[in-house]
Amino acid sequence: MVKEIWFTADTHFGHGNTPGEPASGIIKHCLRPFADVTEMDAALIDNWNAVVRPEDEVWHLGDFAWGDHPKWLKRLSGEKHLVRGNHDKAAERARWASVSDYKDLVVGRTRLALFHYGMRVWKGHRRGAIHLYGHSHGRLPGFRLPEGGGCIDVGTDCWGFRPVNLEEIRQAIANLPMVSPDQTEGGAVDV
Repeated sequence: MVKEIWFTADTHFGHGNTPGEPASGIIKHCLRPFADVTEMDAALIDNWNAVVRPEDEVWHLGDFAWGDHPKWLKRLSGEKHLVRGNHDKAAERARWASVSDYKDLVVGRTRLALFHYGMRVWKGHRRGAIHLYGHSHGRLPGFRLPEGGGCIDVGTDCWGFRPVNLEEIRQAIANLPMVSPDQTEGGAVDV
């Protein structure tokens, strides 16, 4: 069976409201359609495991969980890699396949720049590279570039609370507004 590669961000496991209490945390901040943190966490786990097989690879671009990474990691399918976000202080205590602050990755012939935060320019952006990010919970719009690349938020709030694969990402980028590299970088040269 061929291994699939998935991307996601901003799951924020455990970062909601306690059952019976008013909404707080990520549920309120992002208007997530869950009554409480228990419902949100269960949906995120179910949605993840519905698409990710044990042999698949998942790149999580930050803000995985509020606190206890190991508790959640063991319930999720796939080989899991973390690109740290601002809420991943305890990430090293968990059994991630890898932990980094930024990652250049090549999938097939596609070059990817993985970072928790959205960038306007990234390595290879003038040569078709794609930048994947999280952090903004759908509030920072992506764009496409003439060379075939672009950038897009892969956060769970943008994708039905589940990881997304590269084919879905390419299709979504194809529907984003086109900008020229000069618009993103103010005329700087990519060398």
